Amino acid sequence: MDTDCTRDDTPVNEAIPPLPAIPPLPAGTRLLHIGPHKTGTTAVQGALFAAKDATRAHGVEFPAHTRHPMEAALAACARPAMMGDPAPTGRHWTRLLDQVRATGRRTSVISSEFFADADDDATVARIVEQLGGDRVHVLVTLRPLARIMPSQWQQYVQNGLRMGYGNWLEHMLRKPPYDRPTPSFWRRHRHDRLVERWVRAVGPGRVTVVVVDDRDRDGLLRTFEALLGLPRDLLRAVPDAANRSLTLAETEMLRILNKEFRAHGLPEELYSRLVRNGAVMHMKNTCAPAPCDARITTPAWAAETAAAIGAEAAAGISALGVRVLGDPALLSAVPERTPPAAEPRIAPETAAQALYGTLAAAASAPVRHSAPAKARTVHQTPSKDLVKVLGHRCLRKLRRR
Repeated sequence: MDTDCTRDDTPVNEAIPPLPAIPPLPAGTRLLHIGPHKTGTTAVQGALFAAKDATRAHGVEFPAHTRHPMEAALAACARPAMMGDPAPTGRHWTRLLDQVRATGRRTSVISSEFFADADDDATVARIVEQLGGDRVHVLVTLRPLARIMPSQWQQYVQNGLRMGYGNWLEHMLRKPPYDRPTPSFWRRHRHDRLVERWVRAVGPGRVTVVVVDDRDRDGLLRTFEALLGLPRDLLRAVPDAANRSLTLAETEMLRILNKEFRAHGLPEELYSRLVRNGAVMHMKNTCAPAPCDARITTPAWAAETAAAIGAEAAAGISALGVRVLGDPALLSAVPERTPPAAEPRIAPETAAQALYGTLAAAASAPVRHSAPAKARTVHQTPSKDLVKVLGHRCLRKLRRR
């Protein structure tokens, strides 16, 4: 499941209602899991991909060559790539469609949280039709907004956001039309409207909503097994350090770096290579958060506002007539209050690993020495100009590679 950097103290596997008997979907169903983000999608994708040979023996296919066909989903929804990444093309979507069609009459699972970014009826209807029309069954996984917000904010920071958490909450919850600086947030997380868009395409009988209970870390995988008619415990969580959320200190370090990056006008491709896939990725893989690290804490007013929106969403989803697995009341839950976040302080080792990740990413590109500049020396060049020159030189080297 997507790791939440708030690392709440929710008891695990305590006083959890048993899963109801869930009849499997008809053989030949194409189960489309649309997320949205921060609702356990990574755990599901990792488990399905790791067990794809085992599930095939039970008549269930995972038609993708990677754990998460993100580019295909982005192309299908006509959405841009993450900051600095190559733009997704129709070839990505066509390749996934070919893999789905190759499964024939067998059951298959397609999972990407980026399908939740489809925001108009025509796009949703086209995706459904191309994936198999009346064979498609849509699965939506949901968690309480109050638990999603801190994790989603730090994810936006990993994609270049420069706004602090408190200010971001003000914009998302108190400043109409609530679409800046991250317009995708409510497209994904106004959950009743998300479900309604897909109901209009497939009808309520072919939509299942799963309310994730954070107390049961394996409950979502057990639900997928039941829906797909798989043996219990066939799907197992796959550890993925690269998927962990950032701590408050790590996020603040990156947010300040984002401000400097933008202020100096550096190329976005450089951000993708050196920052997100260099510094941040290496830091995640080598530095586990300590229990004493400052948490991202949501102020009471924001948590209560999110809970009220969650209650509205739960009522709206119930009125749609879709099947709901789990307790809809969880969507309006307010996490137990925690003390305000301590002053975020990043450990020297963490900072060093982030710096090393940047250097390693830069060093992986071939270095070509050029003749020294004759017009003026380095000491005579303003630091802002030096940063721009360095950034563009690194980018040219990456492109030559």
